[in-house]
Amino acid sequence: MKTGLLDRTQTAAPIVQLTDERHGEATSAEQSQLARARAFAEPLLGGQLLDTGEDALVHADGVAAILEGIGAAPSMRAAAYLVYAGDFLNKPEEVVSKAFGPSYAGLVMHTRKLVQIQRAAREAQVHEEKRAEQTERVRKMLLAFSRDLRVVLLRLASRLQTLRHFASTKTECPVALARESMQVFAPLANRLGIWQIKWELEDLAFRFTEPAQYKTVARLLDEKRLEREQGIERFRTRLEEVLAQHQIHAEVQGRPKHIYSIWKKMRGKGLDFERVFDVRAMRVIVPDIPDCYAVLSHVHALWTPVPGEYDDYIARPKPNGYQSLHTVVYDDQHRAVEVQIRTQAMHDHAEHGVAAHWAYKEAGTKGYAGVSAAGDFDAQIAEARKTVLRQLLAWERDFAGGGDAPSADAVFDDRIYVFTPQASVVELPVDATPIDFAYSVHTDLGHRCRGAKVDGTMVPLNTPLQSGQTVEIISVKEGGPSMDWLNPELNYLQSHRSRAKVRAWFNALAQQHTIARGREAVEKLLQREGKTAVKLDDIATQLGFRQADALFEVIGKDEYSLRNIETLLRPPEAAPDPDEVIAQRRSRPDGEAPKGGVLVVGLESLLTNLARCCRPAPPDAIGGYVTRGRGVAIHRADCTNFREMGQRVPERVIAVEWGIPRSDKAVVYPVDVQVEAADRQGLLRDISEVFTKERMNVTNVNTQSARDLRGSTARMSFTVEVADSARLNHVLGLVGKIEGVRSARRR
Repeated sequence: MKTGLLDRTQTAAPIVQLTDERHGEATSAEQSQLARARAFAEPLLGGQLLDTGEDALVHADGVAAILEGIGAAPSMRAAAYLVYAGDFLNKPEEVVSKAFGPSYAGLVMHTRKLVQIQRAAREAQVHEEKRAEQTERVRKMLLAFSRDLRVVLLRLASRLQTLRHFASTKTECPVALARESMQVFAPLANRLGIWQIKWELEDLAFRFTEPAQYKTVARLLDEKRLEREQGIERFRTRLEEVLAQHQIHAEVQGRPKHIYSIWKKMRGKGLDFERVFDVRAMRVIVPDIPDCYAVLSHVHALWTPVPGEYDDYIARPKPNGYQSLHTVVYDDQHRAVEVQIRTQAMHDHAEHGVAAHWAYKEAGTKGYAGVSAAGDFDAQIAEARKTVLRQLLAWERDFAGGGDAPSADAVFDDRIYVFTPQASVVELPVDATPIDFAYSVHTDLGHRCRGAKVDGTMVPLNTPLQSGQTVEIISVKEGGPSMDWLNPELNYLQSHRSRAKVRAWFNALAQQHTIARGREAVEKLLQREGKTAVKLDDIATQLGFRQADALFEVIGKDEYSLRNIETLLRPPEAAPDPDEVIAQRRSRPDGEAPKGGVLVVGLESLLTNLARCCRPAPPDAIGGYVTRGRGVAIHRADCTNFREMGQRVPERVIAVEWGIPRSDKAVVYPVDVQVEAADRQGLLRDISEVFTKERMNVTNVNTQSARDLRGSTARMSFTVEVADSARLNHVLGLVGKIEGVRSARRR
């Protein structure tokens, strides 16, 4: 069985109507425009070959004929010639715009770009496991250009004409092209409701991808063709007679047989050829829906229905809007015959596409010939366009494997599709920039991005991209992002993912500075202790850290004291005899504190010293820890080191309290203060002035500056002397009010 040409029809497919300004009878001006377009293209296309081996002018004629077969207006068919003529013009957009107007020029540029990118994708070397990814790429390309429905329609007609060329010349069709036709273009035609193109695309693609199976089904169809056609004719004649007797006006016709559909049912249902219902099929077209069900009742009365083979797509339409009654009955020779029953409006939709229901309803009693003049044509066209876009999104969902499809407005208003120089499709949010594109391709490319070309032209990095553009990133070998990219007023980034990647880079940079500061402090300590041969990872492990960098980070943040490392490095002293006195007791009046101002509860006196890791001062809650040979170390009760040591050796923890100083002279205590601020000139001076005005002596200052997400940040450590730590909170509050200071706290 050979696949026939598309039937000529006077009724345009609704999707074709949407590509024309206003549908109606072709005017002499439109006919003249078509003739002028062909005359314009003929000298350019004559003798030229396409990459498929087709004669360019013959191909354009074929595309125009296919468009005419589905009812396209002459203005739409003229586009077929101009698109291919553009390949042989130096400045196609400028020339076509001047000769035929900007609408045709835009169509020519969009279609040519899509053809070029699809060709590059198809010619790319793709491994078997990457084939699905390539198919997805082609699908996204079509979706990227689907705002202009003319582009989609031209690509469908062009692909069908190319397959016809390979079939008629009996030349070998590239497998990649045939597979792409089956997996992308035929489903697209199905979703848009252009079934005439869909069936032929499937049959021809099947012929080239599975030639043995194609020939088997074709041979089976030819073997008993005469007998089968005689049986169908008897069935049709009898049904027409019965319907006429009941005054039902109906058109009864045989339905075309499609080889791929038959083979798919044979394979999917495990049926032999004679049991496939598509082999014998009838179609009944009636005026209205009640007649559909009346015809169904007569069919079931005349012949025996096949159980389980009845579908009511009128009550429950298919997702693409298809409506019909389907039933299968056994004829007089007990052979299965499929019968489809539908109204004229349903038939027009089934043949021509997704907007047919709108056109038929608007035409009213005049049928499907035209649109009511009283209707708001532009509003209806806009709604019909949305319907088409929804079907395109449903087509996208089919490829994605199910799930809820977003609305047409959401996808086409919020997303754009651009291309890499290698023809890969990149999906981005609307108004995305070249930097967003770079981060979408690869994080490292985004970090190293320094410039961009869009369609071969250098553009600023904050230029909004548009669907269909080709973007090339210019990068350096090494480097990182700029802080300016995060400034929302400069519009460098629109994608949340891109922003997150830039922030992550600066966070990692700040972490590196912190680790370096901690490493430097540890290495200085090891030099001072004469322990440079000790492995840093071993120290970290013994202190409970998984690796050295984790230790360096907490030290760099001043969250962990170097005293812990000192304690670890110094050799343990011999444990004293429990019966010996731990420290020398000295007699003093009751309630009088030693030099440190601390009394040990329950004991007359013990040697005490203030821990440097937390630097306690009255009236802090404190605790004591009995050291080996150095008396009792006094810690703040919330000191991390104190808690850790207490958990390891709880018997060394003793209760202590602040005592009364031995003299009238005020006792001061060293306290560490941490200040973080935006680095600027005069910052240290302003902070020091606060301490001076508050009569607070500063004994040590250490400052470091590093860049992070907020710019240049200064981290400053002060050691100040206080008699009462409660007063320190007041002073820190004053420091916090200084310009640029982000935090001021006691360590």
